[in-house]
Amino acid sequence: MVRLISAIVLVLLITTPSLGQQSLVGTYKLVSLAVEADGTPYKQMGKSPQGYLVFTPTYLITLYVAENRKFGTSVDEKAALLDSMASYAGVYRVEGDKLIYTTEVIWIESGKGTTRVETFQLSGNRLTTTLGPMPFPRDPSKTMISRKVWEKIE
Repeated sequence: MVRLISAIVLVLLITTPSLGQQSLVGTYKLVSLAVEADGTPYKQMGKSPQGYLVFTPTYLITLYVAENRKFGTSVDEKAALLDSMASYAGVYRVEGDKLIYTTEVIWIESGKGTTRVETFQLSGNRLTTTLGPMPFPRDPSKTMISRKVWEKIE
């Protein structure tokens, strides 16, 4: 009987999201996005990008876009739209102040299946995430840091 109870407790511990994950569950709206490449600000998304981050107990979904996007009709205009957004989803886990996620769906196929580690700080309804330092995707000879501030809305 003790073995059965121990096995059940072990399974629940393994399959239940951590307390850190449970505290993140909800919907967040993007407040700010700051990207630096070798210390130089990079404003591809403009001053006021828009976006959302959704945490379920085990998955996260993120979408953010640049300000003032315009409908594209030509190949070049449509390509520019791809450069003015970011979106990804996948499973995540929390270890201390680390948010670790593996992308199962991502706007740029080369990022599919990658695991990223962001540090996070949750203060009231504000969540700040920091990715990097890591190679800058647009110029791997540079190092980038990305900081996003999110506000919990639900």
